[in-house]
Amino acid sequence: MTVSSVRPAYKRVLLKISGESFCREGESGISMAELSSVAEQIRDVVKNGLQLAIVCGGGNILRGKQFADISQQIVPSTAHYMGMLATVINGLALQDALESVGVATRLQSAIRMEGVAEPFIRRRCLRHLEKGRVVILAAGTGSPFVTTDTAAALRAREIDADVVLKGTKVDGVYSEDPMKNPHAIRYSDISFREVLDQNLQVMDAQAMHHCMEHNIDIIVFNYKKVGNIARAVAGERIGTRVSTEGRAS
Repeated sequence: MTVSSVRPAYKRVLLKISGESFCREGESGISMAELSSVAEQIRDVVKNGLQLAIVCGGGNILRGKQFADISQQIVPSTAHYMGMLATVINGLALQDALESVGVATRLQSAIRMEGVAEPFIRRRCLRHLEKGRVVILAAGTGSPFVTTDTAAALRAREIDADVVLKGTKVDGVYSEDPMKNPHAIRYSDISFREVLDQNLQVMDAQAMHHCMEHNIDIIVFNYKKVGNIARAVAGERIGTRVSTEGRAS
């Protein structure tokens, strides 16, 4: 598939990428090589009119939960705010990486910090999308104890996204951890209910419920393979699709 041949199967997409997408395997911080690769893939999919919003994690810098679990000096709510600020750092880095390859962007934050980002305002976000700008949505929902997965699902509902694309380091949803069990089964399609009943690690339960109630499919795929974001946007059968219907009978 060439860049010019990418024809979106959707009008509006919410892309969720983890903080680990900003760094090399086993490392932390921000790797410009990894960031450039993601930015170039995103540039390729927005050339033909796709409206794209992005929620990124902050685990490459800090996970609020790690302090909430082990520290008595930092209270859990503070730790979660620290994690949210890490997503703003990633958002700033992604914004510059995208603009360096010619993609118009806006960074919006759920925590007000007008010096570096716009506040998240739904109508303003929609207007940016309609004008062809990629909108990076940072700082989660602005409240502690809410994962970036749940923030992505909520934002997808707010902006009426057609689908949530979850970029991961694996090529879909498995019956078990494929790193621990080489015989684990990879699903091409699965229902929200099956994911919840089997406690499969797709997105957290709150995020799954939001997508299920609003009938927003989730596509889980390996973003590390160059071209996969374009394939997912084009509607190709890659990774795992989580939907109300699930597997065909």
